[in-house]
Amino acid sequence: MRIKVDENLPPQIAQKLKSFGHDAHTAQDEGIGGCVDSVIWEAAQRERRFLITQDLDFSDARRFAPGTHHGILLIRLQFPSMFSLIERIEELFQKENVNSWPGCFVVTTERKVRVRRPRNSS
Repeated sequence: MRIKVDENLPPQIAQKLKSFGHDAHTAQDEGIGGCVDSVIWEAAQRERRFLITQDLDFSDARRFAPGTHHGILLIRLQFPSMFSLIERIEELFQKENVNSWPGCFVVTTERKVRVRRPRNSS
């Protein structure tokens, strides 16, 4: 899976995803750290990458309707420490069928995962 890790997440997440065989880039790696959300979003879409973020600007499932983009994983942890974020991503990518997530709008908390799929998807 081609992934972009937003700058509001520990860069170690990209390293962990790479160890699982994913093509993961961080906003910082690409020199767009500190840029406005639209720059991050446009880069993810141009590169056909699934965006992983904590940024609530990406939380509107109507604006980011499944099937209109390459996928979003919005992480909503109650206490998002570096350790808990890395641990949750590791758990998701080991236990969930993440390869079915491109084009989806996914929200995760400590205990739940909600996947909104494109309408024509099964």
